[in-house]
Amino acid sequence: MHNRTYLKQARRDLRNNLTPAEATLWQCLKNSQLLGRKFRRQHSIENYIVDFYCPTEKLVIELDGGIHLDAIVMENDLARDARLLQLGYRVLRFQNDMVFNCPEQVLEEIAKHFTT
Repeated sequence: MHNRTYLKQARRDLRNNLTPAEATLWQCLKNSQLLGRKFRRQHSIENYIVDFYCPTEKLVIELDGGIHLDAIVMENDLARDARLLQLGYRVLRFQNDMVFNCPEQVLEEIAKHFTT
């Protein structure tokens, strides 16, 4: 279910080409900086590659840029989130602007969803 082999190159390419928002948030999440939680970036669950994943919390974080305002992309995002929820994951979505303009608020919101 996790990190399927056929997605390995796609995950690697995404990690090597993070969006500016992903790179900014990654600086705050890497090395277990947020309350000791380990996050992975560009992690795959089933056929989906999620932006960030915290295995201990079963928490997925997605960052959305302008393309996510497109109706078809929004529909795909809803289906993806529904499937991840069905599998027992919690999904948080943030607009890229929030990461740049309110990083502390984004981190606080993520931390609010920690269960342990």
